[in-house]
Amino acid sequence: MAGMTYTMTDTTKLSTAECYGLALCELGKEHQDVVALTADLAKSTKIGMFGNEFPDRFFNVGIAEQNLFGVAAGLAKNGFVPFASTFSIFVAARSLDQIHTDICYQNVPVKIIGTHAGTSFGQAGSTHHSLIDMACMRTLPHMSVICPCDGAETYNAVKAAYDIPGPVYIRINRGFDQVIYKSPAENHFEFGKATVMNEGNDITVIACGSCVFEAMQAARMAKTDAGVNVRVLNMHTIKPIDEEAILKAARETKNIITVEDHEVMGGLGSAVAEVVARAGVACNFKMLGHVDAFSTIGLQEDLLAIAGIDANGIEKNIGEMLKINLDPDSAWEDEY
Repeated sequence: MAGMTYTMTDTTKLSTAECYGLALCELGKEHQDVVALTADLAKSTKIGMFGNEFPDRFFNVGIAEQNLFGVAAGLAKNGFVPFASTFSIFVAARSLDQIHTDICYQNVPVKIIGTHAGTSFGQAGSTHHSLIDMACMRTLPHMSVICPCDGAETYNAVKAAYDIPGPVYIRINRGFDQVIYKSPAENHFEFGKATVMNEGNDITVIACGSCVFEAMQAARMAKTDAGVNVRVLNMHTIKPIDEEAILKAARETKNIITVEDHEVMGGLGSAVAEVVARAGVACNFKMLGHVDAFSTIGLQEDLLAIAGIDANGIEKNIGEMLKINLDPDSAWEDEY
C-alpha cells in the first residue's frame, strides 16, 4: 500500500481522482506492460501522475476520444495493458462505437477510467453530467463495470483491474468525495462481491459511488428517528453483480431501495431488479436516481438533493416504503 499514508492536513489526497493516479503509478512500478493514455485531460483526470513518472509509457492523443480507445485497443493487441482516461460522458456518449467494436468485440484488456461521473461536475452542465454511462457499459459483452464509493476503494479497484480479464470500466467522480475509508487497508474490495456497510433486517438500501455515503447517513438517521434497522449494501461492482447479496437482502428484509447518481433506466437499479425478477422473489422495490431527465446545473450536493438521492431523500423513501404491507405469502417461488 505504498504511497497511501496521510496526515489530517493532507486529506485532499484521499479523493477518488488522486487515489486513481496513485494506484496507476503503483501498477506502473509493478508491471512494465502497463501504459496510460489521455485525450488531453491528463491533469483533470489525474492520469498525468503516471505520465510524470513514466513518460515513455504515456500517450496523449489530443482531443480525440474515439482515437484514444482505438489506440488503446491496438496497444492491448500488442501485449500491453492500457489504462485510458477521459470524462465518463465522453466514454459512454462520444466513444461507444470504438469501445464496442475495437475493445469489447476483440475482448482486449483495456482498462477505462471514466472520471467526473454522475453530477460530480455539476457546474459544467448537462454536456458534462454523466447519467447514462453505466447503462451503456454494462450492456457491452465482456465489459466489467465498477463504481467505487470513495478514494480508498478506487485505489483498490484500479489495482484489481489489472488482473480482471478483458475490458474494465471504472466510474469515479470529479474527486471531491466524502471519505468512507481512511486507507485502502480498511477497504476490503473484492471484485463482484458487495460490501455490507450497515447491518439491518427491516429494509435494504443498495447504493454505489457517492450515494453509498448518503445511504449510510440515511441509515443512521432512520435508526435515530424511527428505530429502523437499515441494511446498506455498497454494490461497487455493477457487472458482474453480486446476485447472492441481492437475493439474501430481498428474502430477509422484503424491502429494497436502490440509489445511484445515474439514470434509473439501465443502471444499478435495473441490474438489481433483473436479479430479483429472474429469481421470482417478492419484495417491495424502488429505484432512486435521475428519472428520464437531464439534471439541472449546480453543485453536486444540491443536485443530489433535488433528485432525492441525498441522505434526506433516502430516509424519506425508507419511511414511505415501510408503510407498504407485503403479504408474507405473496412469494411465488413455490409456483415453479
